[in-house]
Amino acid sequence: MSFLEWLVTTLLIILGLNYWMVRRNLKYGHQWPGPTPYPIIGCYYLYYKMKPEDTINFITMLTKKYGKMLCVWIGSRLALFCTDIQETEIVLSSQKLIRKSELYKFLVPWLGDGLLLSTGQKWYQKRKIITPAFHFKILEQFVEVFDKQSSILAQRLKGEANGKLVNIYPYVTLAALDIICETAMGTQINAQTDTESPYVKAVTELSYLLANRFVKVWQRSDFLFNLSPDRKRQEKQIKVLHDFTTKIIHARRQELAESGEKVIEGDDGVGMKKKMAFLDVLLQATVDGQPLTDKEIQEEVDTFMFEGHDTTTIAIAFTLLLLARNPEVQEKAYNEVINILGSNLETPVSYRDLQDMKYLEMVIKESLRLYPPVPIIGRRFNEPTLLGDKTVPEDSNFNLGIMLMHRDPTLFEDPLRFDPERFNPERTMEQSSPYAYIPFSAGPRNCIGQKFATLELKSTISKVLRHFRLTEAGPEPKLVMQLTLKPAGGVSLAFVPRTAK
Repeated sequence: MSFLEWLVTTLLIILGLNYWMVRRNLKYGHQWPGPTPYPIIGCYYLYYKMKPEDTINFITMLTKKYGKMLCVWIGSRLALFCTDIQETEIVLSSQKLIRKSELYKFLVPWLGDGLLLSTGQKWYQKRKIITPAFHFKILEQFVEVFDKQSSILAQRLKGEANGKLVNIYPYVTLAALDIICETAMGTQINAQTDTESPYVKAVTELSYLLANRFVKVWQRSDFLFNLSPDRKRQEKQIKVLHDFTTKIIHARRQELAESGEKVIEGDDGVGMKKKMAFLDVLLQATVDGQPLTDKEIQEEVDTFMFEGHDTTTIAIAFTLLLLARNPEVQEKAYNEVINILGSNLETPVSYRDLQDMKYLEMVIKESLRLYPPVPIIGRRFNEPTLLGDKTVPEDSNFNLGIMLMHRDPTLFEDPLRFDPERFNPERTMEQSSPYAYIPFSAGPRNCIGQKFATLELKSTISKVLRHFRLTEAGPEPKLVMQLTLKPAGGVSLAFVPRTAK
């Protein structure tokens, strides 16, 4: 076959498949408003020259123009974008609609088939294996790590406590990385004192490459992406990340084998031992009597490392930004912390202490409402699915705009105002549905680590408040979609040492 014949044949096959998909999707796609699609390319033209930092404004514009349920054609495939509370509840509460959207496939080379990306029976099995790692007795052991690493963070920030604006984001990032490494893998990497961490640099670079695939829609094709220089850049960063976790897994497995360390069964049936790391749970877990393979363990560790340090960094940084902007809220949170821990800065925080920080928890919840670390989540439907009186065709991607829902004036009064009292349990909640506020998602695929994250946030933020008074906030950061919600240029704050009461 000549090249011309091959080209014509390929084009005919593409056109045939495109025609079949368009016919099928047109049967359903007209049910929702959206930008005008063109043959073959669909709405690709909307993404021309778009960058990750344009994504938030782009989806905000589409929602204002077309409403809370709209469709965008990516080539011949239908993609829905939803900020409607009823449709959100239908999807997230479903035991069947648990398959992540097609865009999550970009994470597969990094995270494999771990808890975040798996589906069906495999996902249920993984969830069952991992759940004991977040039992409160294990979380209680992690509080010592939270306190130790947040103390190091406070020491590092002392040199910047001169009332001048400084970007705190890199400091918080390294603290969160130290915390996740010690709690997830039982190892200390001292990222806060070794600030040139290859792991952090690799995560940052890889996140940007993956975010580009979202907006450069032609790169959503594996064929076209593999032809680009970004493919080699991605492979390089993934190798850094995989080498990092693999080395620790092998070392911990050998350490357990040499020490003969075993899990001790507690009265409640939960495997317990001193400072049991997430990795230890995986190393000693079995499926049908067989231990997990190194690859299976690596997938879960990589997933937990990614989700556990990136999202908490974002949450801590934006909460501190909001506290700097709202001195009366900051002072109330500080007084609560001092009433619980006293004025001695050396007093370690306990699990019970963190539980007692009720107002700080309200502050954190309100921060997560305004700046959810994961502002958009997605599902992909395996079969035609009825939502209300409308049918979504199979293989459609369904994206839920968490950040826009959290800022919806029909769900939250004066939604852009920072008001922790919204979450006062003594006050009637404004939202009419539990699905109006979902920073950790909701339903069967909600975030398994949300209690871990909340404890870490309380520990770190309370430590900063004990040591410093936040005096000024820098300008509102440009929000960038890089898998998670990133502040372009970081988060700038000014702070000074606290004077003892």
